[in-house]
Amino acid sequence: MSTEHPRTGPAGPTGPAPGALLLCRAAPESVALAARLLSEPMLLAGAGDTWSVLVPEGGPWRDGGEPVDRVLTGWATALAVGAPWPVLALWWDADRAGYTLASGFRRPVGYVWLANGTPAGEDEAMRTFAARLGLDPVLDVQALDHLTKADPGADARARLRALLAVLTRAGVSLPAGLTPGDPADRLREAAGAHQDTRALERPGLREAVRTELDAVHSSRLAPWMPWSGTPRSRALVLAQVATGLPLTVWGVRRRSGGWIAAGLLLLGHGAAGVAYELMRPRD
Repeated sequence: MSTEHPRTGPAGPTGPAPGALLLCRAAPESVALAARLLSEPMLLAGAGDTWSVLVPEGGPWRDGGEPVDRVLTGWATALAVGAPWPVLALWWDADRAGYTLASGFRRPVGYVWLANGTPAGEDEAMRTFAARLGLDPVLDVQALDHLTKADPGADARARLRALLAVLTRAGVSLPAGLTPGDPADRLREAAGAHQDTRALERPGLREAVRTELDAVHSSRLAPWMPWSGTPRSRALVLAQVATGLPLTVWGVRRRSGGWIAAGLLLLGHGAAGVAYELMRPRD
């Protein structure tokens, strides 16, 4: 299903403030390398033995007026295409709440609930979500199916908390105080109270390049990188350029900073690969 939904702007002055969390199935050290490339101030903390959580400052939807769901989908996509682990974006605003799961080059999958908890997504998205995360095909899928049914006693934020309850069986454990539904400022305050939380600031150009190289060298994507000189690496370079260019153009037309970041990240990877291929000594 498509994770894009028409939006008119941020929450109004009387509605609850938007907020978001990014859950990555990787250790904080690996996530830090990739997350700095988004050039967005974030806090990073562990969220279980095999998970980490990113708490964004929220500038794009707070200052730029861009819908939080669109920003988070772009960020999740940008992180996932450059890493061997999935990224789950949780987001909410005055009208709705939902999630987007991005993994590699596969199409993101997501689900949405209206503010009163009314399901507004496709049941198949939940099953795809469970399969991509390796959740229990019986117990976990049954619990997720319940989230696609009407429940007058559960609003949108309660739906997100129920989703996280399912994910606890997959190892997710959010730090105390990080509660879906809270505004970005309150989330950052709660995250900052934990000793193992670190701040990720915007890197300079030289640091960004070094960070990107460190990220791919330390990941399972190394055989796909340009310096490996394999057919797979050349195919990946072409795919990145072919995907990144229209994605960037689409993001510019929609004035979506998240999707622009995803497109530019793909273009950056692809352009670096093309340059390397042109300059690489031939046998």
